[in-house]
Amino acid sequence: MRKRSIKLEKGKLELKDEFELIFEKTITKFGNGAKIDAPKEFLGKKVYVILRK
Repeated sequence: MRKRSIKLEKGKLELKDEFELIFEKTITKFGNGAKIDAPKEFLGKKVYVILRK
């Protein structure tokens, strides 16, 4: 079993996991909602979405 941890303390974020890639995207309008585009190679993968201030 993989050991994961996410810690948010005083505005600082700490992630411990095995990461394949970290990339930055802008959320865009999609109908009545919004979306984040990602490459097709990541279909079905689990992700973290972190919203910055």
